[in-house]
Amino acid sequence: MSKKIIKILCIDDHPLVLEGIARKLEREADMKVVGAARSAKDGIGLFTASRPDIVLMDLQLPGMSGLQAIQAIRSHDPNAKIIVLTMYQTDEDIYRTLQAGARSYIFKDALVNDLIRIVRDVNAGGRPIPPSIASRLARRAERSALSPREIEVLELIAKGQRNKEIADALGVSQDTVQTHIKRLFLKLG
Repeated sequence: MSKKIIKILCIDDHPLVLEGIARKLEREADMKVVGAARSAKDGIGLFTASRPDIVLMDLQLPGMSGLQAIQAIRSHDPNAKIIVLTMYQTDEDIYRTLQAGARSYIFKDALVNDLIRIVRDVNAGGRPIPPSIASRLARRAERSALSPREIEVLELIAKGQRNKEIADALGVSQDTVQTHIKRLFLKLG
C-alpha cells in the first residue's frame, strides 16, 4: 500500500531559501513540491491552480504581507493548511498569523527534521506548535490579558484624566492607580 503524496506549495521571496526548502522536501518519499512562488500574489495564483495539501510560506513577501496572503488563500479555501516558516519572531507576528488561520509557525533556524515532521502533522490535520513558539504565545497571553480594573484605568487615561482624578473616580488611592498604570505599561509593552 503506497502512501498518499503530500503536495506542497512553497512561497518565499529568497530564491536560495525557496530552492533549498524545495530540495529538502522533495527528498521525502511522501512529499512533492507542486509550486514555488517568490511573491504573495504569485503564491495565491499557484494555490488556486495547483490546490496543494500544504502551503509553506514566509511572512515577509513583496507586494503584500504573508498575513494578507494567508487571509487571501483562506478566502479561496477556508480549510487551507498553511505553515509559516519565517525569521520574524515577535510574539505579535506569531499570534496574528495563527489567528489568521495558519496551522503552524516555525522559525527558519529550525531543524529540517522538525520541518518535515510538522508538514506531516499538519497534513494529518494537526496544529503542531513548537515549544519555543508555545512559550512565546503563553507569555503574550499573560501580558495582554487586562483586568477589568486596568481597562477602567486605561479608559480614564484615554479621557485625559490625571492619576488623582482617576483615583477619585474609582475610589482608590493614587498609589493603587500608579500600580495599575505600571501593569498597563508592562502588559501593553
